[in-house]
Amino acid sequence: MNSLRDLHTTASSFQKTAKMPVLFVGHGSPMNALADNPFTQTLHQLGHDIRNLQPPRAVLVVSAHWLTRGTFVAINERPETIHDFGGFPQELFAMQYPAPGAPEVAREVLEALPDAHPTDEWGLDHGTWTVLHHIFPEADIPVFQLSIDYYKPITYHAGLARQLQFLRRRGVLILGSGNIVHNLRQSMPKLMQGDATPYAWAAEFDEWAKAKIDQRDLLALAQYQQAGASGPLAVPTPDHYIPMLYSLALAEPDDAIRHAYEEVSYGGMSMRTFMVG
Repeated sequence: MNSLRDLHTTASSFQKTAKMPVLFVGHGSPMNALADNPFTQTLHQLGHDIRNLQPPRAVLVVSAHWLTRGTFVAINERPETIHDFGGFPQELFAMQYPAPGAPEVAREVLEALPDAHPTDEWGLDHGTWTVLHHIFPEADIPVFQLSIDYYKPITYHAGLARQLQFLRRRGVLILGSGNIVHNLRQSMPKLMQGDATPYAWAAEFDEWAKAKIDQRDLLALAQYQQAGASGPLAVPTPDHYIPMLYSLALAEPDDAIRHAYEEVSYGGMSMRTFMVG
């Protein structure tokens, strides 16, 4: 930057916009990418509502499926669609989500997070594209991802999320993608039998989490293992739980929280989806 004119040009390029909402989506099975059901219909409606409010400049996704040592920001101009799963129909593997990347916005994130690292070695994993396929089916909004440093304590992530608050006023939709209750080992027997009824512990924890989300009680949510016997069963590992903390930590005092979709499917998987703002 060589002059005051350069400084003014740079500053004016950060357009101040109406504050964007924040989403948390319980993404569930990759097969939802192919499904037309109440959950995917809710995602379609959320996308419609957000476009009517203000088409996002970009979407930043924190997905349960990008776990790293250290924090990374994807800077790809053309992120690939990653089919990071197995045992599903070929139709699912053939799906593409050809949204452009958002390298300029990624650089803004890197400036705000001095300990984060750029990378072009990650695209859009299924925690991202299977839900955006329904939210923004045109794939015309730039998308990039922020990794989850899986070696940090869980309280670290809420603090990191707050450093991204400025993006909401620069037209960026931030989306956490995971599942508040996610116990595949317990879910598989019901899945194999086609039994969608929830376990009592899964429904109990999902309702507990809903109450804490509404209270914006990040400390209690971070201490989920203390939420009675249901905590360790509902969250055996925190990978799918952490994205919810990012979304909630971005809530400001004047933001409403709306639970757009509520369901515990196949025994032990919460599809709870909420919007902040």
